[in-house]
Amino acid sequence: MQKPSDWRRLALPLALAGLTAIAGCSKEAADNSAEQSAATAGSEQAATPPKDMPTAEVVSEPTLSDEEKVEVAEIAKDLHKHIAVLASDKFEGRAPATQGEELTVNYLADEFKKLGLKPGATDADGNPSWFQEVPVVEMQIESTPLEIKGKDFEQSLQPLTDMVAFTQRQTAESQLKDSPLVYVGYGIVAPENDWNDYAGLDMKGKTAVILVNDPGYATQDKNLFNGNAMTYYGRWSYKFEEAARQGADGAIIIHETGAAGYPWEVVSGSWSGAQISLEAEDKNADRVAVESWITGDAAKKLFSAAGLDLAQEMDAAKQRGFKPKPLNLTASVDLKSKVRTSNSRNVVAKIEGSKFPDEAIIYTAHWDHLGVNTHADDGDQIFNGAVDNATGTAGLLAMAHQVSKMPQAPERSLVFVAVTAEESGLLGSKYYAANPVVPLEKTVAGINFDAMGVLGPMRDVIVVGYGNSELEQILEKAAATQGRYLAPEDHPERGYFYRSDHFSLAKKGVPMLYFDSGTDSFEHGREWAQKKGEEYTAEHYHKPGDEYDPQWNMEGAALDLALGLDIGLALANSRDWPNWYKGNEFKAARDKTADSRK
Repeated sequence: MQKPSDWRRLALPLALAGLTAIAGCSKEAADNSAEQSAATAGSEQAATPPKDMPTAEVVSEPTLSDEEKVEVAEIAKDLHKHIAVLASDKFEGRAPATQGEELTVNYLADEFKKLGLKPGATDADGNPSWFQEVPVVEMQIESTPLEIKGKDFEQSLQPLTDMVAFTQRQTAESQLKDSPLVYVGYGIVAPENDWNDYAGLDMKGKTAVILVNDPGYATQDKNLFNGNAMTYYGRWSYKFEEAARQGADGAIIIHETGAAGYPWEVVSGSWSGAQISLEAEDKNADRVAVESWITGDAAKKLFSAAGLDLAQEMDAAKQRGFKPKPLNLTASVDLKSKVRTSNSRNVVAKIEGSKFPDEAIIYTAHWDHLGVNTHADDGDQIFNGAVDNATGTAGLLAMAHQVSKMPQAPERSLVFVAVTAEESGLLGSKYYAANPVVPLEKTVAGINFDAMGVLGPMRDVIVVGYGNSELEQILEKAAATQGRYLAPEDHPERGYFYRSDHFSLAKKGVPMLYFDSGTDSFEHGREWAQKKGEEYTAEHYHKPGDEYDPQWNMEGAALDLALGLDIGLALANSRDWPNWYKGNEFKAARDKTADSRK
């Protein structure tokens, strides 16, 4: 006999069915059958994004039935159990291509197997496997100081203290030798915004000096780029990629805590250990020879040596028509790399659909963290990654546990993918997006979980990148059943939408949702939760201090996972094909495959 919670989930498709059709079609079309709405899904008639966040009545506690309370308690218990294991010192920070990976992926596969799920990938012989092999290259990079020279000026920037330098080139050596420095502002080429920081430049043999984030953040002009909310143009990964497209030899990003969204210690911790990249036939010869960050203080001295004021030049860079400037300084640095080729693994598990097994809803979370870093201070060299992202990885197991208890499988398949090497640039999800176990055109939608809340239940549900897709309408309905409301990000300038694994699939057109517990605590209020969140970013994020605490209140994360289950099962038991909102940058990719979903 089905439990009430099972009936609630199976009824959700009826309560939410037609959301995508209503959003994208006329009233008459919305009244048609589910089969007819599916035929029109993905068309050019998609909804436009909402202008404002929805409002909701504020309640004193989550509105859950007795069965739902039991479910949330079970999920919270599962979270504690799995996080304690995954974030233990034994797992050595879960770095890809290490003993920590072996322990992690085998633990996940064993737990999925215990729950009765099926392997979702295939091995080299075509047999079912829990593991999707991801060919990677690990590089242990040693850097000399970054030597800056000019007329009557010479400075040696020290690794970790003043700078970090690394390379994507999969070779034993890489260097800059007296490479002229050119200040290129934000280092952005965005024709749709009539913006080109490299206009008129020949960057061959030169090194670009670049500001972090984008002009929208710098000006707070909502009509410039995306205003305070970071665009992909503001991400460090874009800036290094664009410098390479411009033919530069090197690229140096000036760190700024507010604009980057994290302190210098995050930069030095993230880029001083082993670096992982996907194996490339050309060994990434098309990337710049050296990618680097320098501190704001170091940058001030360099600009002063060039006869410039950094603050004034930052102000100039946010104005349309900015002109790049040679700094009349040169940079030299030598990198030596120990290069090791190996396979890392995504862990893939599935529950096969009872009616449409070739269509799937995907759940993603990255299992990796930063491993062991001998450069870490205070004696603790293990980056346990408890919040980031043992929480989301444990969440996949907790959701799978709940679904495994249901008396019948959903009509569409559910696929759980614990991906590798997110911390190295979303590599595992990037590989999955290029080699999906379910074709992307048949992947209905996806939900990503990363760094989940450990502070207890929150009234608000933070939608990262709000206004992107019709999935948000389903989330709004599901959140309301818990007495919760949708809320914007506290820090849209940090660009979280571009910093986790959903982005890899979004770029390919798959509607992806990324949400998290907010900062409006049922018990303690908003100010308390916001302060705790800032403390985590400052003291624990990408540091050895991100360790498991058995006193964490995991009920908030459990509520979020229950939402993820509700949304996934609603879609799995419907014929809906949600889409991106009209005007979204990913909609065109989705629409190209619309015929395959009719």
